[in-house]
Amino acid sequence: MKTRDSLIRLKRFQVDDKRRQLSQIETMIAEFNRMADELDDQIRSEQERVGITDVGHFAYPTFAKAAATRRDNLKNSALELDEQLERARDELNEAIEELKKFEQLEERDQQRERTAQEIAEQDQLDEIAARARVR
Repeated sequence: MKTRDSLIRLKRFQVDDKRRQLSQIETMIAEFNRMADELDDQIRSEQERVGITDVGHFAYPTFAKAAATRRDNLKNSALELDEQLERARDELNEAIEELKKFEQLEERDQQRERTAQEIAEQDQLDEIAARARVR
């Protein structure tokens, strides 16, 4: 029993850890997307300020070019994190399934113990009742 309790605690820890990882990845994706949106706004603002939206134009703002590169890098990073997010979700689901298996085994063992205890108590009561009838 002690071994299974330790395993259940370990599996719960693993599930919690996977949830934390999943949350961190989701937060990073949201942050990257937010930063990319801010860069989009800054690029538009710079283009409006200068009056040039053609990236190939010789006078296109250097800041806008750099911001576009950074935005594209952030979006690519977010896409890569999406792949990690899917893997993390799969790992979390696997960890949850493993935890459920151990918890079900523990629950079954506890039910067997309760049933055995109830049978033992009933046997004691039957024995007491039989003694009372003999007297």
